[in-house]
Amino acid sequence: MILPTVAIIGRPNVGKSSLFNRMLQRKVAVVDGQPGVTRDRNYAVGDWNGIDFRLVDTGGIVPEADNLMESMIYDQTEFAINESDVVIMVVDTQVGIDPVDREIARRLNKSGKACVVTANKADNVSLQNEIYDFMRLGLGEPMPVSATVGLGVGDLLDRVVELLPPVEEQEDTESNVIRVALVGRPNTGKSSFINKLIGQQRHIVTPIAGTTRDAIDTPFESEGQNYVLIDTAGLRRKYKVHENVEFYTNLRTTRAIESCDVAVVLVDASAGVTMQDQHVLQQVMDNRRPAILTVNKWDLMEKDSSTADKYTREINDTLAKYSFLPVIYISALSGQRVPKVMELVKNVHGENNKRIATAELNEFLQETVARKHPPSKQGKHIKINYVTQSEIAPPTFLFFSNHPKLIAKSYISYLSNRIRQRFGFEGVPIRLKFRKK
Repeated sequence: MILPTVAIIGRPNVGKSSLFNRMLQRKVAVVDGQPGVTRDRNYAVGDWNGIDFRLVDTGGIVPEADNLMESMIYDQTEFAINESDVVIMVVDTQVGIDPVDREIARRLNKSGKACVVTANKADNVSLQNEIYDFMRLGLGEPMPVSATVGLGVGDLLDRVVELLPPVEEQEDTESNVIRVALVGRPNTGKSSFINKLIGQQRHIVTPIAGTTRDAIDTPFESEGQNYVLIDTAGLRRKYKVHENVEFYTNLRTTRAIESCDVAVVLVDASAGVTMQDQHVLQQVMDNRRPAILTVNKWDLMEKDSSTADKYTREINDTLAKYSFLPVIYISALSGQRVPKVMELVKNVHGENNKRIATAELNEFLQETVARKHPPSKQGKHIKINYVTQSEIAPPTFLFFSNHPKLIAKSYISYLSNRIRQRFGFEGVPIRLKFRKK
C-alpha cells in the first residue's frame, strides 16, 4: 500500500522541525534557533489513532530568493506541496502575518491542496487569542499549537487525519502478480537488469549515475508467473542530493518499496557493500519487505575458484543482521544468472506468504523451550505457554507468556533464529510479538 503524505511548510524559523518531531513523538529533524537549518526534506512514517501517513519536513520557503541555497529550499518545498495530500502551513503566533506568509498562502490557495494553518508558539492564553488574525490568509480557521511543549498537537493530528484520503492499495490486486522493486545506489545497473530480463531496450541506460528519475513500472511474465518490475532512481545520501528534481527521488523510491512485494537490492561488486547499500537495506527492512541481495557487475571482477565464497563471507560479516537474505552474483550486461534472480523472487514471495499450522508451531515451541528456557528476570520465572502465527506478509508470530515484557532481547533473537532454522523464511523479515497469557 502507498501511504498518504502530509507536508509541513512555512517560512524559516517558525518551528516546522520542532512540530515534525512532536508529531512523530521522536526526534528525527535537527532543531536549531538559527533559521534555515533544515536543508533537505526529512520524511518519516507517523501514525495517529491507528492511521499511518508519511510526514515530510521542509526547509523554509523564501520566495524570489537570490541566494542559491534559499532558492533550492523554495523549490523543494514546491515539490513537497505537489507530492502531498495534506499541507500543514506553519506560522509564528508571536510574530504575526509576514509578507512571506501571504505569498505561501497565495500559492496554496492556487494549488487547491487540503491545508491546515497551524499557529505555532501559542504558549499561553493571550497568544492563543491572537491566532484569528491568520484568518486573513484565506486558508480557514488556524489551529493553535506549541510544538515545544506539545500543546494542541493532538487536536492538529485529529484534523490532519480527517483530511487524509484513504490508503492507496497497490494497483495489481491479482494474487498471481508479484511487484518487484529494483533498488540500490545510483548506477548499480537497475535499468540494465530490466533491459536484459525483458530482452529489449525498454529503459534508457547510460553511465551517468541517476539517469532514472522516476519509478517506472514494467509488466513482465516468466515461467507462467506475472510480475511488475519497478525501476527506481538510485537512492543517495541526503547531503549528496544537489539537483532539485532529486528531492522527489528519495520519497518516490520509498513509495516503490512500500508498494512492492519483493525488493531486489542491487550492489556494485567492484565497490563492495557500502554504507549507502546498508542504508538501502535498512529502508527495505523498515518497511518489512522481503529482499534479495543481488551483486551486479560480477563479470568485471578478477576471479578464481574461491572468489564468490570470500565475497559472501565479507557480506555476512558486514551484514550479519541480514544473514537470512539470499545472495546471488550476476552480470546485467551479459545476462549471467539474471533469470535466476526471478526464480529467487518467486521463492521469497512464497516464503513471505507461508503460514505454519498452530499445532506444528506449539510442538516446535516445546522443543525450543526445553532446549533453552527463558532466563528469569526481577526474580520472576518466565513461561511461554503458546504460539500462533497471526499474520503473513510479513509472517508474524504471537507468543503468550506470563510476563511478556520481561522476556530478554537475547531470548527473542534465539526464538527468531530457531524459527528460521525450522521453517525457513529465507529473505523474509519476520516479527515476534508477545502478550500476556
